[in-house]
Amino acid sequence: MFKRYFVTGLLIWIPLVITLWVLNLIVTTLEGVVPTILTSEYLFGRHIPGFGFLLVVVVVLLTGLTTANLLGRKLVQGWESILGRIPLVRSIYNSVKQVSDTVLAPNGQAFRQAVLVQYPRQGCWTIAFLTGVPGGEVALKLPGDHVSVYVPTTPNPTSGFFLMIPRADVVELSMSVDAALKYIVSMGVVAPAGGTIPPRST
Repeated sequence: MFKRYFVTGLLIWIPLVITLWVLNLIVTTLEGVVPTILTSEYLFGRHIPGFGFLLVVVVVLLTGLTTANLLGRKLVQGWESILGRIPLVRSIYNSVKQVSDTVLAPNGQAFRQAVLVQYPRQGCWTIAFLTGVPGGEVALKLPGDHVSVYVPTTPNPTSGFFLMIPRADVVELSMSVDAALKYIVSMGVVAPAGGTIPPRST
């Protein structure tokens, strides 16, 4: 009885504590990039919790508003042109920008659909996400019709493997991407709704 109550309490507190920890990490990280002259201590003579985070949010929103017009886009293009001339910075910036444009863009389709693939060997199935189709020289070297998929790891879906596999080997799922991510993060404990498992015959 004690063990059951203890586990039930853990299931309630662990997600809450981890959520607060992640939020605190994000706020602390964003506040760390605020210049000293813009901190609440410098401006008001006292520490105001969350002031740096709010300032960063305002700056990001203003940046978005500015780059929404033609002049703002020209400024961004000029800035990217300057960064593109610095060897090491160019490689890092372009890589991060491509990923962020894919994942965060409003019209982006980083994860288009949840699918089933056999990985890491035949007979073992895992959930993956369609990310597109191979292109360029890679597409010319692959025989037949292939798709690009991302196979996330459990319980951290931000790391995983990029695979190009025959389209015929992909089993499409009707579940949403969010439901599939929850299934992966929970290590299969939180099963998506909609499907039923037929009883085994004895």
